[in-house]
Amino acid sequence: MKQSEKLGSPSAPADLIALAEVVERFAGKRVVVLGDFVADSFQYGDIDRVSREAPVLILRHRETRILPGGAANATSNFAALGARVLPITAVGDDAAGDSLLQAFRDKKIDVSGILRVKGRVTPTKIRFLAGWAHTVGQQVLRVDYEPQSPLAESHRKRMQELLTARLKKADALAISDYGLGVASPESVQHAMSGVRRPIPVSLDSRYRLTAYKRAGVTAATPNEAEMEALHHTTIGQDTSELERCGRETLQEMKLRSLVVTRGKDGMAVFQPRENTVHIPVHGSDQAVDVTGAGDTVLAAYTLGLASGASPVEAAHIANIAGGLVVMKRGTATVSRDELLEAIRKAASETTP
Repeated sequence: MKQSEKLGSPSAPADLIALAEVVERFAGKRVVVLGDFVADSFQYGDIDRVSREAPVLILRHRETRILPGGAANATSNFAALGARVLPITAVGDDAAGDSLLQAFRDKKIDVSGILRVKGRVTPTKIRFLAGWAHTVGQQVLRVDYEPQSPLAESHRKRMQELLTARLKKADALAISDYGLGVASPESVQHAMSGVRRPIPVSLDSRYRLTAYKRAGVTAATPNEAEMEALHHTTIGQDTSELERCGRETLQEMKLRSLVVTRGKDGMAVFQPRENTVHIPVHGSDQAVDVTGAGDTVLAAYTLGLASGASPVEAAHIANIAGGLVVMKRGTATVSRDELLEAIRKAASETTP
């Protein structure tokens, strides 16, 4: 391991030409996505007066946009990056569920693994964005709607059947567990027991990362806040504490790689018997909107691994993708062409 890759120092410069070749291989990779689909609703409006009833500003509604969020956003990112994505999830028979299915039909994404559950609420996050005329709206309130009861056993059994069947020909499995009842360590473990060839199994779990330690997961992409909650600590600029948390998680889960995303501080890549690699943030450290950035990282990192990249190479690719998506407003995706353009631009800027 080079001196520049040791704990507390930036990574060695990435071979950008090699990264571009990996991204070229994204096209057509078959990726199964298991997780919680969320409808991200953005309510835009203008503030023009104060209420007479209470000392609050009145938001005059201008526009509503509903976008795929949660595992649905990860699915959108996989598709945008060129993968053939096969989502497995359950949504309600409501307007939010209709919106998500239509969004994927419009993108020619296979929706046969998306179960419609009568009476179930599709998880929905409603964000209210307010601004004055000719200004960019800022989020002032978020209201969440979540299912109030677990999925019926019949629906769980059907998703298990779909997962087991589709993994037989998959190049990778991505688990996006937002804690809303679709993904479980038991279902992943059961399905992976029938997979006869090694494939990357990547995990983004908001609340129970280590619960998947016997499920066959090979890689995980938590953010720093999730690592702090998992280990009941504060990391901040303490790289020794980051190292402790990362190593303990890597060992407990028996992962081949662990990528901790750190916002403006970039990423840290952990591998067994390798020094930790720290990758500085790509582009500006002044993000426009971080909504869904973790979904982009999960997609790019998983596809990197599925396309033959090393964990560090895949992390560099995911870091660039994440740097691009946080400069977009709302829940967004990064396309394969955008990613290739950014990599090639960086390569031209570093060529003597």
